[in-house]
Amino acid sequence: MTNRLKPTLGTLHLWGIAVGLVISGEYFGWSYGWAVAGTLGFLVTTALIATLYTCFIFSFTELTTAIPHAGGPFAYSRRAFGETGGLIAGLATLIEFVFAPPAIAMAIGAYLNVQYPELNPKTAAVGAYLVFMTLNILGVKLAAMFELVVTVLAVIELLVFMGVVSPGFSLANFAAHGWAGSDSFGLPAFSGIFAAIPFAIWFFLAIEGAAMAAEEAKDPTRTIPRAYISGILTLVVLAIGVMLMAGGAGDWRKLADINDPLPQAMKMIVGEHSNWMHMLVWIGLFGLIASFHGIILGYSRQFFALARAGYLPPSLAKLSRFQTPHRAIILGGVLGIAAIYSDGVINLQGMTLTAAMITMAVFGAIVMYIMSMLSLFKLRRSAPEMVRSFRAPGYPIVPGIALLLSVVCLLAMLWFNPVIGALFFAIMLAGYLYFLATKAQRDRAPQDSMLVGE
Repeated sequence: MTNRLKPTLGTLHLWGIAVGLVISGEYFGWSYGWAVAGTLGFLVTTALIATLYTCFIFSFTELTTAIPHAGGPFAYSRRAFGETGGLIAGLATLIEFVFAPPAIAMAIGAYLNVQYPELNPKTAAVGAYLVFMTLNILGVKLAAMFELVVTVLAVIELLVFMGVVSPGFSLANFAAHGWAGSDSFGLPAFSGIFAAIPFAIWFFLAIEGAAMAAEEAKDPTRTIPRAYISGILTLVVLAIGVMLMAGGAGDWRKLADINDPLPQAMKMIVGEHSNWMHMLVWIGLFGLIASFHGIILGYSRQFFALARAGYLPPSLAKLSRFQTPHRAIILGGVLGIAAIYSDGVINLQGMTLTAAMITMAVFGAIVMYIMSMLSLFKLRRSAPEMVRSFRAPGYPIVPGIALLLSVVCLLAMLWFNPVIGALFFAIMLAGYLYFLATKAQRDRAPQDSMLVGE
């Protein structure tokens, strides 16, 4: 097969990618959930979403090890449901991975603005795109090693944050005004719990992106399960710890609707001029950089896989002399920078740019989760002979829980975010129309491998 990516990544690299893709979600974005659900309501939402992701990852790993393909969910759904199934999962994944980086880039700008108030956050965000697009173009092993280093530093920094604020932690602070919103039945925060779903998902969003590096993994049947399972456990512990400690540091309402909740929470405990404060801002950037850099790797592989299979212009599947899909990397960057400069031009439901980008990315993720779990059930029936080195534990209950909770999340998001939901489905429709017009392009595409050993 032509244009095959080279296997160079081990378990530790894949763990770094899996955790690094997500870890910015521990640094910012989730606190928007406090604004709509309160601390206690959002704690309920987070527990629900942590359950979804734990069940999902244990199930998703079966697909990733059986079909280690750069397209990830696109390949699984195409194998299970044919070309149209592959299109739905592929486009949804692409939307997730293209719309998440602008939110992270703006948070990088916000963190730098704390240290350099004269620096325009948008300028810093564009600079981040240029630097990390270049790093991704220079080679996947270099990119993965960088990802591992910054991910380890980001995890250490979150542990330091929790340690520094813990002496000032107060459960009373966390619980004060903890329920926000109500519904017609008088149940406190019931509606807020569901409205906060996108921001709880942000705690874990994109961990599945490590599947898009599976084609570049050495011995994927062993390395991928280890990376995924250790990765989701790492993230659940960090998410709960960071949320509790930040909420108990003082008046949590000052941390909602901002892009740098952790520095502001630490400021409540140690003051504005503490060395701890400056360290958090600088090292905290590693968490944002890890996710930003990793998601660039993820979106480029999705563009590459769709183009290689004829779903997008074949030119996007071209590899550079470093054996990286450089055109795909650049295209995603151009789209992300355009999104950054749409802030203030396009108003989506009165949200900040960050909240709107997070919500759009989550729509893509949820549709992809649904398609992946449906593919798992379908392939168990239609392809029993498929080599499955890792089988979803508790089948069919565990993947069934992941599927059910994903459907609930999608319905809740459509209810609370109708404008962004309509835009998401408009993009999906445009992709489908392109798909209908380019059958000859797919027929000319090289035969695509879909199984281990092919």
